[in-house]
Amino acid sequence: MKASPILARRIRQLAREDEGMTTVEYAIGTVAAAAFAALLYAVVSSDTVVGALTRIIEQALSTQI
Repeated sequence: MKASPILARRIRQLAREDEGMTTVEYAIGTVAAAAFAALLYAVVSSDTVVGALTRIIEQALSTQI
């Protein structure tokens, strides 16, 4: 069974329109991951978080069994 010429043309058109989408999606994902990493670094390196982590570690190390 052969596909109709209209269907074959539409499939070719859809295939052409999708070229490069993977690259664009990959680039957007990379930028989003980098932005999330920068935000996470800013939060973790803030004085409040560093102080809280330091207190937790000091408390854990000073606990007597």
